[in-house]
Amino acid sequence: MRLSDQLVKKQTKMALVGLGYVGMPIAVEFSKFVDVIGFDINIAKVEAYKNGIDPTREVGNTAIQNCTVEWTSDETRLKEAKFIIVAVPTPINTDTTPDLYSVVSSSAIVGRNLTKNSIVVYESTVYPGVTEEICLPILERESGLTCGVDFKVGYSPERINPGDKEHRLTTIKKIVSGMDAETLEEIAAVYSIVVAAGVHKTSSIKVAEAAKVIENSQRDINIAFMNELSIIFNKMDIDTLEVLEAAGTKWNFLPFKPGLVGGHCIGIDPYYLTYRAEQFGYHSQIILSGRRINDDMGKYVAEQTVKQLIAAGKSIIHAKVGVLGITFKEDCPDARNSKVNDILKELAEYGIQPTVCDPVADAADAKRFYGVELVTYEEIRHLDCLIIAVAHKEFKALSNEEIGKMFAEKDNSKNVIIDVKGVRNKEQLKALGYRYWRL
Repeated sequence: MRLSDQLVKKQTKMALVGLGYVGMPIAVEFSKFVDVIGFDINIAKVEAYKNGIDPTREVGNTAIQNCTVEWTSDETRLKEAKFIIVAVPTPINTDTTPDLYSVVSSSAIVGRNLTKNSIVVYESTVYPGVTEEICLPILERESGLTCGVDFKVGYSPERINPGDKEHRLTTIKKIVSGMDAETLEEIAAVYSIVVAAGVHKTSSIKVAEAAKVIENSQRDINIAFMNELSIIFNKMDIDTLEVLEAAGTKWNFLPFKPGLVGGHCIGIDPYYLTYRAEQFGYHSQIILSGRRINDDMGKYVAEQTVKQLIAAGKSIIHAKVGVLGITFKEDCPDARNSKVNDILKELAEYGIQPTVCDPVADAADAKRFYGVELVTYEEIRHLDCLIIAVAHKEFKALSNEEIGKMFAEKDNSKNVIIDVKGVRNKEQLKALGYRYWRL
């Protein structure tokens, strides 16, 4: 009997290792059809799920409360599962080399609890070769089992977009791969239980790994191009978003926009690819150039903020600046690897200590990662400059009157608005007299 049939008939279980933005939604979705064990070494996170709380806001508290996932931090529970999905973070080190600690340590955990006739599928973003050259040997060493005889491995890259309520696990075609043809069919059948959009089978694990790492590399390069255009057009006193709107009337113009590139995917994945390329003797040109541009955008926004303050006649050392948003992307509570912090650090170089408000962000994360104490809207007052750094829907919904209350001056020509993503109506704010700037 196929493993997918055994799962549906609840003759065996599935396990998710890593319960963050990727693993948790997968666990919840599969639990509608099969028995699922959700494992994470973070005891506090596991307890939150047990108490019906979704700290990621990806599926919501109600979904957590109503699902049948068995949340646990007891690794021995993995012995009950025959299909194990590993979805742990893959960040980079300070020197931009891949940090595979979580993948390696989770492989050891899975290996210690691996039973015969199991399939282990990795979803973490890695460079081509990691699954078979790094993870597989760990599984064999820790389990004492032989891959290909006692267990099988595969790779199916995650495609979950944090904060995106339209493109979900079930609606995005799933790339699947396996170590051999039989494993590929088994893995495809399991994912087909929940993925209505269907699966795309690749000929090898390395193809699937490569496909994932270039998805975000492509976006990174395109956004870098937009950011470079923004820098060029700013020097020419041309509004970049107006240029893009005009160019977008052509049917094949790609709809990318300038912005800060943070988070755990677009700003990270390209380094995995360039690292692997270096091992094969090739030094990336385009990919690393794009990375340099995007990594410098927080500093660039801060510099433009200072220039606008000077133009408004403000004393920089005494300027009061408010920042709306600290998370790495809109409508997502995750503040890790946020490029907004680059703006804050650069402003600090000028002696400016901004006040930061973010009703969406995890306040504890903001404090832990950046030393930032978040404040409420009501505390954003007497400003010389307002930086709208993240395009949260809450910030889009603010009225011009509410924004006006945040400033000290009644004369708006002395008030500066830096709209990083261009979420506000430029014409309206200019008509009200504000000094308005956007990427």
